[in-house]
Amino acid sequence: MTNTNANTSMNANFDRETLRALADAGNETAADRLADLAEAAGDLEELSALLDEGCMRAGFLLTRRAAAAGDLRELQRISDAGYDEAGSELDRLLKAPADGHRAPRT
Repeated sequence: MTNTNANTSMNANFDRETLRALADAGNETAADRLADLAEAAGDLEELSALLDEGCMRAGFLLTRRAAAAGDLRELQRISDAGYDEAGSELDRLLKAPADGHRAPRT
């Protein structure tokens, strides 16, 4: 009887290694899949590395996390790394009134 957990783990490692090789060769779909795997594992370091390599899926996932946490500095970093939507989200958060009401114009 084979150990299916060991086979699954081995296949997952193989898949990640294969995806990494394909992403390194410029395959955007493989990079997107790596970003999804990193997101599922909560691996923010890998997501950041993928963003630095130009993976826009990683930028999307990091932006979603940073916006939910209200992390303005992280949104700025993501925007600086080339994911424009992070800049838009940063602007949206900065323009939102602190108490839910806009201050009157003078």
